[in-house]
Amino acid sequence: MSTMQEKVAAVVIGRNEGDRLIRCLSSLSHSIEHIVYVDSGSTDGSVESAEKLGVSVVTLDMMQPFTAARARNAGAEKICQLFPDTEYIQFVDGDCEVDLTWVDKAYTFLNKHAAYAVVCGRRRERFPEESIFNLLCDIEWDSPVGDALSCGGDALIRIDAFRSVSGFNDALIAGEEPEMCYRMRQNNWKIKRIDAEMTLHDAAMTQLGQWWKRAKRAGYAFANNFQLHGRDSEHFKRREMMSIIWWALVFPILVVILSLYDAVFSSLFLLYIVQIFKIVLSANYKGLTIRQALYYGVSTVCAKWPQLMGILSFWGNHIKGRKGRLIEYK
Repeated sequence: MSTMQEKVAAVVIGRNEGDRLIRCLSSLSHSIEHIVYVDSGSTDGSVESAEKLGVSVVTLDMMQPFTAARARNAGAEKICQLFPDTEYIQFVDGDCEVDLTWVDKAYTFLNKHAAYAVVCGRRRERFPEESIFNLLCDIEWDSPVGDALSCGGDALIRIDAFRSVSGFNDALIAGEEPEMCYRMRQNNWKIKRIDAEMTLHDAAMTQLGQWWKRAKRAGYAFANNFQLHGRDSEHFKRREMMSIIWWALVFPILVVILSLYDAVFSSLFLLYIVQIFKIVLSANYKGLTIRQALYYGVSTVCAKWPQLMGILSFWGNHIKGRKGRLIEYK
């Protein structure tokens, strides 16, 4: 067994991913021997499929509220029990296929850079051409290379750093990765996005309703993270919160009120068009076509309204002392 195989294990989470899960586990098995799959109530034979591939399986008690954070923590705990010599955990969502070269590159980086807790790479959409919504996901995944504030669901994480912040926050129904990375950064750990292919993700998002739910989930996550850390020195997620509230609530109400006095004020709604074209121009660095950049700009501006719904949903639950339910788009 190589040194890397001794030090790196993987946690895969999923529910009813079917063939996508088999593809995910198979892609990992090329570079990682120790793999734990955490299942959250699948009814499609996912557990049996994972066991046939020789993967250790954890099935969550669905009497407790399910969150991706809870699943990842359960997987990490199992890794530490079964493979105590593990130093790094590759977290992967079950609808992703891991690039054959990724684990080696990520391991090499963390092994050489002790100040970094997390390393991630390029996540791509498997079928960006099948729908505008899949394309939008692919554009979103193309984050800048270099030091980063957070990672996504796919990342190689140093166990010492993971333990230092007690892992993910089980209570979060969304936004658990940036929240954990925030706590890591407060402990002087760093996060890196390297220029390397990491995973192929299958969003399977073909309907407007799916896009709406995904944007609503993002708004819920912003509000929850702001509630937890927004008053700290970094003002975590305050900018995102204020932008959503301004463009989706305060600004349109203000324009409507002003228009009651003079219809000319209704022309202020054109600022939404200006915002779209500002985003289109700024998207050039991603190498997008004009049409792709326009899709991205329209989506970014229009997403403010479902994001606002997510914010209001969170604060409604928070004020009433209720736990939020998962906002799933597929």
